[in-house]
Amino acid sequence: MVKIAWHHLFAHPLPEGHRFPMIKYELIPEQLLYEGVISASHLFAPERVSEAVILLSHEQGYWEQLRDLTLPAREQRRIGFPLTAQLLEREMRIAQGTIDGALYAKANGIAFNVAGGTHHAGSNWGEGFCLLNDQAIAANYLLNAGLASRILIIDLDVHQGNGTAEIFYNEARLFTFSMHGDKNFPFRKERSDLDIPLDDGITDEAFLAKLEETLPLLLAHQPDFVFYLSGVDVLESDKLGKLALSKEGCKERDRKVLQFCKDHNLPVQVSMGGGYSPNIKDIVDAHCNTFKIGLDIFE
Repeated sequence: MVKIAWHHLFAHPLPEGHRFPMIKYELIPEQLLYEGVISASHLFAPERVSEAVILLSHEQGYWEQLRDLTLPAREQRRIGFPLTAQLLEREMRIAQGTIDGALYAKANGIAFNVAGGTHHAGSNWGEGFCLLNDQAIAANYLLNAGLASRILIIDLDVHQGNGTAEIFYNEARLFTFSMHGDKNFPFRKERSDLDIPLDDGITDEAFLAKLEETLPLLLAHQPDFVFYLSGVDVLESDKLGKLALSKEGCKERDRKVLQFCKDHNLPVQVSMGGGYSPNIKDIVDAHCNTFKIGLDIFE
């Protein structure tokens, strides 16, 4: 059975001005359950990731400042959230959910995290609403445990996966691919193994054509596991994205990536990433489409 990481802390309340993006973490599983796409048995609640596993990806000094809630105020502003024990626990559970999802995916082909995609967190910094890099932590867990030998990260969030690129810059066993808005956050990019910067306003046809021609090239890395970051901030309606994909185009993007994984017998863990359309329904619908396509292809 396909497994989906979800915990009530994923949608924990934040100070006024930060609450809207968090609502989707409650609404996505509720919508999938309401439509009968999943049952409660698909959902699992992750525990907190251990310090030892965090330190495979993040520097000890940075982690200790998070753990002890002593991160300097300027670094908290860079993250965009005030650092609290509850927020840190949320990120630790998200990271463990992605690890657990990776293990489920090895057994069942695919697994999801309702949250995650915290790709702006680097080895010694947090940024852009990200404290701990869930897919980097899970990838290093698999590599360290000998559960994967060559990993591919496909990051199609509208923002470059700069933290992921930095963490794995000198790791030959892991290939980072980021296709993102060129003139968008982060304004100082890191170097992925493959970066495809996109012009503002790119529409479905051009985006999908570029993705379709790129996916086969990624097989040169000879991956045996894939992490997919499926941000829906690529939508034309997104207030931060600057791209112009339709819901159908976003859905087709997911279909191409997940069918690629299925066709090449590559287990895949999917984290949701960003989504900031003014109408919450647009965000939830697009994210739910990712789950529906994955279930359709792998179940």
